[in-house]
Amino acid sequence: MLLNIVNTVNTYLSDYILVILLIAVGLWFSVKTRFVQVRCFGEGMRKVFGNLSLRGGRQESGMSSFQALATAIAAQVGTGNIVGASGAILAGGPGAIFWMWIIAFFGMATIYSEAVLAQQTRKKDADGNIQGGPVYYITTAFTGGFGKFLAGFFAIAIILALGFFGCMVQSNSIGSTFNTAFGVPTWLVGVILVIICAVIFLGGVQRLASVTEKLVPIMAAIFLLGGLVVLVMRLTYIPATFAMIFKYAFAPNAIIGGGIGSALKIAISQGAKRGLFSNEAGMGSTPHAHAQANVAKPHDQGVVAMVGVFIDTFVVLTLNALVIISTMYTADGPLSAGYTDAVAATINNTNLAQNAFGSVFGSNAGAMFVAVCLFFFAFSTILGWNLFGKINMIYLFGRKSVVVYMLVALVFIFLGTVTSSDLVWGLTDMFNQLMVIPNAIALFALTSMVVKAVKQGDEAKK
Repeated sequence: MLLNIVNTVNTYLSDYILVILLIAVGLWFSVKTRFVQVRCFGEGMRKVFGNLSLRGGRQESGMSSFQALATAIAAQVGTGNIVGASGAILAGGPGAIFWMWIIAFFGMATIYSEAVLAQQTRKKDADGNIQGGPVYYITTAFTGGFGKFLAGFFAIAIILALGFFGCMVQSNSIGSTFNTAFGVPTWLVGVILVIICAVIFLGGVQRLASVTEKLVPIMAAIFLLGGLVVLVMRLTYIPATFAMIFKYAFAPNAIIGGGIGSALKIAISQGAKRGLFSNEAGMGSTPHAHAQANVAKPHDQGVVAMVGVFIDTFVVLTLNALVIISTMYTADGPLSAGYTDAVAATINNTNLAQNAFGSVFGSNAGAMFVAVCLFFFAFSTILGWNLFGKINMIYLFGRKSVVVYMLVALVFIFLGTVTSSDLVWGLTDMFNQLMVIPNAIALFALTSMVVKAVKQGDEAKK
């Protein structure tokens, strides 16, 4: 009964509230910032790659700008890029990827605004540690009881969605793929994962930053190299692959069945829901990382944050989608007629990517490659999400609550490797989506602060 209730809530959130809010916020800030994601994209790329270093060094407090971006990308690039994208394609057809692109384009303006506000409202505690994120700009936007309610609602939602249930989902993906690819018992994967995570968690922000700034570029390079190999081998199918993305974006009923209206709603909602789970723009998670960045002005981290969404969706997720569509949906692929009952018994969102890479690498090698990539993706996400949950735990209960939070989080990480529950996945989706509501309300309320930051950035360039 509880699962049915959660699924019903998720349906309304993803099909109506989420789509409207994400597009509205992204479109609003695109207009208000005069499409900062276009005008300042080159500036963001130069700030990220102009002085790229995998050794940012220890900061007095917080992180370097790149360390903050790496931590944000670590949280963004997770199972959503492989399992989430696979689920979106299976449920909404190849056209769901087009709607992911649309959400991500407007999401770049949204995440610029989130990063800017996180910088402008961050605080230092008595020990000199930086605390920043949506709870701080929510209470800036609304100073009374309403603000405290919204901030508390957000903090509880993110602790449950990311700190506990979300990390359980990520570790479940690691355990199941390693068991499938290498035959390693899931409980052993859980024990090793808990030990590694505990060492990093205990090291605080500085150790986390040191790990993510090295881990993120390495994991991205491995996945990109493997994906490009597949696309080169399937080069003759690339035009058809892009054609299907655009064709089925507006006529998905031809591949997923049903009427044009219901099929289009499914494609758009899948793109929005899975797009949010992938790039997290508008969800209020990555501002916690961007608040830690030591930069001259908020605009500087805002343009860097946009690069995170670009890398997550337009590079990593798109590459995975192209591999899946070019191998599984083209004329000789098992899904060329759609996700029918004949293939549903053997192909699902958890093994679709493994089948796609396996069609070129061989089934065993494909499963191993995806398992290794998913380990990096999901592990890095666990690190980022744990930090975001911890910041909100401190906001609600003070620093003394951190030890309890860490122990509970480690238990959830282990449980994720040995158990799987549709209810946990459903609750993760629900709280992820509920986070958007208070975050979006605060973003709208603080539009003037974002516009001011954009103007300061433009004046500095002049």
